[in-house]
Amino acid sequence: MSEFRIHHDVNELLGLLNVRGGDGAEVYIDLLQKNRTAYVTTTVSAHSAKVKMAEHSKTPEDFLRKYDELKLKNARNLDPLVYLLSKLTEDKETLKFLQQNAKERSEMSANAASSTSTSYSIPATSSKMSMQELEELRKKLGNVTASSNVPQSSEVIRKMLRDRHNKKNPTQPNPVFPNWVYDRPALIGDFITSPTPVGDPVVAIGTMPLAVQEQALVEDLLYVLIGVDGRDVTAQPVLGRQSRSFIVDPSLDMSIKELINRILPVASCYSTITRFTEEKSLFEYGQVNHALTAAIKTLMKEYLILVTQLEHLHRQGTLSLQKLWFYIQPTMHTMEILASIATSVDKGECMGGSTLSLLHDRTFNYTGDSQAQELCLYLTKAASVPYFEILEKWIYRGIIKDPYSEFMVEEHELQKEKIQKDYNDKYWDQRYTIVQHRIPSFLQKMADKILNTGKYLNVVRECGRDVTCPDAKEVLYTLKERAYVEQIEKAYYYASKVLLDFLMEEKELVSRLRSIKHYFLMDKGDFFVHFMDLTEEELKKPVDDIIPPRLEALLELYKSALRMSTANTDPFKDDLKIDLMPHDVITQLLRVLAIDTKQEKAIINADSTEVSLSGLEAFSFDYIVKWPLSLIINRKALTRYQMLFRHMFYCKHVERLLCNVWISNKEAKQYSLHSAKWFAAAFALRQRMLNFVQNIQYYMMFEVMEPTWHIMENNLKSNKLILNFMASTHLKKVGTRSYKLLKFRKRNHVDALQSDSGFEATISKFDSNFSTLLLDLLDKLSIYSTNDCEHSMINIIYRLDFNGFYTERLERMAIERCQKTAA
Repeated sequence: MSEFRIHHDVNELLGLLNVRGGDGAEVYIDLLQKNRTAYVTTTVSAHSAKVKMAEHSKTPEDFLRKYDELKLKNARNLDPLVYLLSKLTEDKETLKFLQQNAKERSEMSANAASSTSTSYSIPATSSKMSMQELEELRKKLGNVTASSNVPQSSEVIRKMLRDRHNKKNPTQPNPVFPNWVYDRPALIGDFITSPTPVGDPVVAIGTMPLAVQEQALVEDLLYVLIGVDGRDVTAQPVLGRQSRSFIVDPSLDMSIKELINRILPVASCYSTITRFTEEKSLFEYGQVNHALTAAIKTLMKEYLILVTQLEHLHRQGTLSLQKLWFYIQPTMHTMEILASIATSVDKGECMGGSTLSLLHDRTFNYTGDSQAQELCLYLTKAASVPYFEILEKWIYRGIIKDPYSEFMVEEHELQKEKIQKDYNDKYWDQRYTIVQHRIPSFLQKMADKILNTGKYLNVVRECGRDVTCPDAKEVLYTLKERAYVEQIEKAYYYASKVLLDFLMEEKELVSRLRSIKHYFLMDKGDFFVHFMDLTEEELKKPVDDIIPPRLEALLELYKSALRMSTANTDPFKDDLKIDLMPHDVITQLLRVLAIDTKQEKAIINADSTEVSLSGLEAFSFDYIVKWPLSLIINRKALTRYQMLFRHMFYCKHVERLLCNVWISNKEAKQYSLHSAKWFAAAFALRQRMLNFVQNIQYYMMFEVMEPTWHIMENNLKSNKLILNFMASTHLKKVGTRSYKLLKFRKRNHVDALQSDSGFEATISKFDSNFSTLLLDLLDKLSIYSTNDCEHSMINIIYRLDFNGFYTERLERMAIERCQKTAA
């Protein structure tokens, strides 16, 4: 999870909990990033957490029933969530706060509901409703109906699945069976229930001799075991996903009735399995469920053969009720497992990866029962075949062929062109996305690699090159997880190498990145000397005064600078463009950080309170990048480069100003000794400022960006694919503060020089402001270097305080901060 996503989620959570003030989200974000560890579920920890939560619940039975229901539905992350909740119950202060917060939110919801309650008024029967009133009433009734919790029928579910498939694949609609398939119940293998019995017996079975009762009941049971009602044992109608129950003639002898009740669960399992295979074998439920039902039907053939053999014994008169119970017992366990799997898949509405997760978990849960585990292993292997076929096409060729939306990776239609226009365009993240509930649990750890493997191959494929992994092998389900890991990792490294070679050799990625480094990271010093000499006077104007023709003139000036510098050898220099930004770099940074947060709209619509920007403050470079390099050097990456460039460009401008001041200071030599004392303080302050600016630039260039750049280049050479060049975290923290410091200094400089009479007071004010801000910066850097373990920040602290001039005051500030924290 990215830092921005964690920041967004923490802010959302704080908002939901109505937490205001304090240290803000940053403290919690740092704690999460430093202390988060993967939760490993064990049977013991999950059971202990469940028991603890049940003890704290007001209705333990309801909690356990809901837990079992969700477990039956194969709910993802259920055990980690229950474990987290159990830990929260141990923290009394947090628990009390959450209870109070829940109470307040409940009261707010109740008040909101009462204030916005809708009353449905139906016109009197004597009045005639207009078409508009009729349409409004229809919508209201439709909303009420949709919000009800009535379980959907199988017909509704099938239609929903069919519509979803047809929307996704308009050229390949789902095949639809004719209505008579559903309207004729005699075509299925389950019981046909009718409101009245087929025929009433003339004589009650209980009045007959025991031998006659037994033979009659054996025949009834042989029919019931294959889904046909008997004379004295009949099936009851079922509603939804209920288990089948039976009515046994109450006049039967108790001993016979007891044996019958032992055998009837097999018939109930048969009914459940039959209904499941009839429904889930339809096209709407996907290929995995279809393969599963086919495997179950294969197993059911053995059961039907057994019943046929028992019927043959009955015809010979050698099958008693006791023998029937003896012969049927070995099959009971198998039928119970199949019925349990069918019920779980049905209740959980599982398809694709979720079905495989359920089967895989069942296989592991039966460790110790070799027969049951072998049965589940057979079913999982059979059901995984179509899923693995989709997986193989994706990781070996970068193609998704998933007509029934079962695979963990989902494709979305997006436009590549937006990558260079919209900062928050998520083409790379949203063109192909992971759907969590479709990930089989045995592939969970490899999900990200599976996603990226297909993505890499797909990029090359979209550029017109056909790629196929040379190490492609058939993926088969096995309990040995390492087998999947090895195959997927081989495919991943091949895809990474293919894409990287394609980008580096054919698309010249490294040369492009070096070109960006030349300009955005000011790698070519002589270029910027020429460029700033040519454009400084023009860029000093307010940005509103720089009209398009003058902007074109700036572009020509920049090209002239290129021809006179070492950057003239850059083959991509014509892709570099000039851009005048509408906001200063701090506002730009805040607007980027506010994307996808509640503050986004407020920040975008906020009126700027700053003075008009100069061309120097608004100036930036832009860069034209085409597909597929635009996936890497996208608008998000370019915006980061722009912010880095704007900050360093302005630092360079301030350094030039201070150097010009140094040159002009030579004129002070002509003044008398008394006047020269006034200038001594100014000279000292100018030198301190120049030392600060130069050291800040040195730190950013040679201790932050250069090492990070070399790491990136080394990773590229070792075939580790890098999708975005992220500036170091400490650069962001140091850069933002130093930029604020420079802007503050500049504004005070302009205001103070309006009066010559208070020169000495002006210099004193400059000195005081600069020292205060510099101390604040050094103090914050010290905090960051300690709390975030960013030890490299100590280097800039030593550079700025090389002679210990600020050490005493920094120590005093640290003591005061500790005292405030303790209080």
